[in-house]
Amino acid sequence: MDPEGPAFKAKEQSETVKKATVESSPAPAVQTNTEVAALPAVEAAPAAPSPGLAQPRRLENAKYKIGILLPLSGRRELLGRELLDAAQIAVFDLADKDFVIYPFDTKGTEAGAAAAAQEAVRTGVDLILGPLLASSVRTVRPVAASAGVSVVAFSNSHEVAGDGVFILGFVPQQQVDAIVDYAVEEGLYRYAVLAPNDAYGRAVVAAFKGAIAEREAEIVRLEYYDPAATDFSRPAKAIADYDRRHKALLEQRAELEARDDEVSKQTLKRLEKLDTLGDVDFDAVLLPGRGQQLKAIASLLSFYDVDQPAVRLLGLSNWAQTANIEAEPSLSLSWYAAPPRDERENFFRRYREFYGRPPAAIASLAYDATALAIVLAQSKSGVAFSPDRLVQPYGFLGVDGLFRLRPEGVAERVFEIREITRNGFRIKRPALTAFPQAGG
Repeated sequence: MDPEGPAFKAKEQSETVKKATVESSPAPAVQTNTEVAALPAVEAAPAAPSPGLAQPRRLENAKYKIGILLPLSGRRELLGRELLDAAQIAVFDLADKDFVIYPFDTKGTEAGAAAAAQEAVRTGVDLILGPLLASSVRTVRPVAASAGVSVVAFSNSHEVAGDGVFILGFVPQQQVDAIVDYAVEEGLYRYAVLAPNDAYGRAVVAAFKGAIAEREAEIVRLEYYDPAATDFSRPAKAIADYDRRHKALLEQRAELEARDDEVSKQTLKRLEKLDTLGDVDFDAVLLPGRGQQLKAIASLLSFYDVDQPAVRLLGLSNWAQTANIEAEPSLSLSWYAAPPRDERENFFRRYREFYGRPPAAIASLAYDATALAIVLAQSKSGVAFSPDRLVQPYGFLGVDGLFRLRPEGVAERVFEIREITRNGFRIKRPALTAFPQAGG
C-alpha cells in the first residue's frame, strides 16, 4: 500500500495496514488521532483492482471472518453492490492477510436477510455488518444472538438497536439536538414544523418535541404533508397562517380606503405591494425534507410571506444530499446540521476513481463499518468484536466524521452547523473533534 495513502489505525496499534483479501473487488479507509481510533483519512491510494468478485481465500484460513449482509439481487441490488464496493475499498486500504470479508445476499427481503444471517453463522463469521433496513435487522437479530455474534447494521432506526445490534445510520435525534442547540443559542424559541407524514417525518417530530421541551422553547405550529405529493400549497399556507394574515390586509385596506386623509392614502399605497399583514407567531421552521420537495416547500413559504432572516428555515443532514441547494433563493441563509464534509468528499472522489461512478449517499456507512471491524481486528487485547470492544469511549474518525457506538446500540455522531449561501455554505459552528469523557 502507498505509504502516503490512507492508514486506518486503532488506539492500540499504529502500524500501517496492508492490502487484504476480500470476497469481491476492493475499496477506501478511515483515520485516528492519539485518543480516537479513526477510520483513515481518504487521500491518494494505489489503483484498486478492477471491479468484480475476486476468488476468496478459504475462510478457515483467516483469523477474522466478517460477514456483510446486503441486497445483491432483487430491487435494491444496485444499492447493495455500491455498499459492497465501499466495504471493499476499506479492505483494500486497511486490512491484512488475517482479515476476510464475506458477502451474503439478503435478496432485499426479510426472509432473505434471515437466511443470509443463518448462512453467515454457519460459515463461522465473527461479526455481521448489515443488513440495510430495520425490518431485515429484526429478522437477523435472533439468528446472530443465538450464535453470540454482534451486528453492526446500516439502519437508522433506534427501535432495532440494542442486545448486540448496533446501528450505524444517522438517527434523527442527534441531528435535531444539534440544530436546536444552535438555534436556541441564537435566540430562536418559537418553532413551526412542516414534515412528511411518514415514519421518518414522525420520528423527526418526536425528536424535535423532546429537544424543544428540554430547552424551554415551544412548537407553535405543526403540519404534515403527503411525501408522495407534488403540490404542498395547503400545508405551506397553513404553516404561514396565510388566510388570517391575508384577511387582515384586506380589512386594513378597506378601512384605509374609507378615509380621505393624506396619511391613510400613503399607508394604503405602501400596502399595495403586500399580500399579508402582520408577523407569523414563530421564529423558525424545521423542514426535514430534501431534494426538489424541500426546494418547492421553501419557495411556497416565501410566496406566503415567510421570509428569511426574519424567520429562519432549519434542516437536517439530508439537506446535504440536495443538489444545487444554494440555487434556491428561498433557502439562502437557512441553517442545517450535517456531518463534516472533507473526508466524505475524499471518499466519494476515490470511489469514482475506482469504479467510474458515484456511490450511493449511504455507501460511507459500509466503508466505516468495515474499517471499524479492521481496526478492532488489529487490536491486541480482548475479544475483537464483543459489545464491550465495539463500544469505544473515544470513538472513531470515519468518512462521516467522529462517531462512537453507544451501549444502547446507537452510533453517536458529531455535526457541524451550516448556513446556505449563494456560493454553497459557510460553517456557523464546527463539529466537535473529540467526545466529552465521563468526569472530564
